[in-house]
Amino acid sequence: MLSIQVSEIKKSPYCDALTGLHNGALFYNCLEQALSFANRNEKTLAVLFISIDRLKLINDTLGESFGNQLLRAIAKRLKSCLRRSDIVGRPGRNEFMVLLPEIRNAEDAARIARKFFASMELPFVLKKNEIFITLSIGISVFPEDGNNAKAVLNTSYTAMQRAKELGKNSYQFYSPSITKKDFERMVMENSLQSALRRNEFIMHYQPQIDLKTGRIIGAEALIRWKRPGAGLVYPKEFLPLMEETGLIVPLSEWVLKTACEQNKAWQNAGLQPIRIAVNVSARHFHEEDLTHLVSRVLEETGLAPSYLELELTENVFLQKLDRTVRALKVLRKMGVNISIDDFGTGYSSLVYLKHFPMNKLKIVEPFISSVSFSNAEEVIARAIIALAHTLNMKVVAEGIENERQLRLIRSLKCDELQGNIVSRPLPANRMARLLAK
Repeated sequence: MLSIQVSEIKKSPYCDALTGLHNGALFYNCLEQALSFANRNEKTLAVLFISIDRLKLINDTLGESFGNQLLRAIAKRLKSCLRRSDIVGRPGRNEFMVLLPEIRNAEDAARIARKFFASMELPFVLKKNEIFITLSIGISVFPEDGNNAKAVLNTSYTAMQRAKELGKNSYQFYSPSITKKDFERMVMENSLQSALRRNEFIMHYQPQIDLKTGRIIGAEALIRWKRPGAGLVYPKEFLPLMEETGLIVPLSEWVLKTACEQNKAWQNAGLQPIRIAVNVSARHFHEEDLTHLVSRVLEETGLAPSYLELELTENVFLQKLDRTVRALKVLRKMGVNISIDDFGTGYSSLVYLKHFPMNKLKIVEPFISSVSFSNAEEVIARAIIALAHTLNMKVVAEGIENERQLRLIRSLKCDELQGNIVSRPLPANRMARLLAK
């Protein structure tokens, strides 16, 4: 590994007077040494170019001396995230550069960028003022993004500028050519990260009706993104990307807690108790300890387990079968209801109904409509519903829009109904008025 003598650096006249870090010239020399070492030994290194967002505004508002204190505090936090062999420099007023002289791959550099963001989450307290700082970070990786010090610095700076264009408080790798589609995807990903931090998501609730009594017995919690300047954005526009990037995990936790809190608030207000159904993604189910999360949320919100229903899509059952069965059994023992969502699509299998401990089966409208056009489809539908009933499972028909579909699901002996024929998904206050009726 590249070794640079710390004692020599402290004696160098090329240190930044304000922070004690390398200045631009010394950082450049260290980068050249690191590149020579990496080139000889076929190693990978990375440079992170960091810009402090809104530092000029802070200086103009609170004064330059305050800004200097802030820069020293930021430098200290950045250094706390690094190894002894990593190097931090300050080439300009609101900029820092970080050299990671030996990494395994580009993801190591991204992990450091995320550590930097995490280190900035707590406010800086200076002169009794709390200041929150965000960063824009560009990442350049050798040898892909340049074969000399000047090229690597230039590409990291270009990537930092792209991060600023995408809304700040984000990191970007250098890319020599980026398509419009790729750029729009990056904009969306960064906007979703910001949306989580800024609490831009809201919940709507769609009632579920008992077909025999006509009473509301449950509601499905459905997320919406109240995107600034764009109005309500519906899940199909953003959930696939959140699933892909892993943002679905913190989002799902927020949805679960919010839905449980809301259901408990309705009960505390004297409204009739209902089940609240929350969708759980396959990624969240398999990457996190869902049983622990559900137990903690129920305890924190005070909601009885019988008033929570977890909706799982069929792809949950295609992975880690033994672990899945164990988790579902624990949830059922807790008293939580489990339903399989969108049955009749994808890899539907009757095996799920037999081997997994579930309370409910939800069949989608396209599956229901297909019954109208084929005797074979009707036979299959009736067999599935009869099997579900034999296994003491309720059958819910969702997506019902009109009277024809309503008559059909009655003839199929479905138990519950969800769809716009009853009500579109409603904000919490309007759902409360519906429950009050």
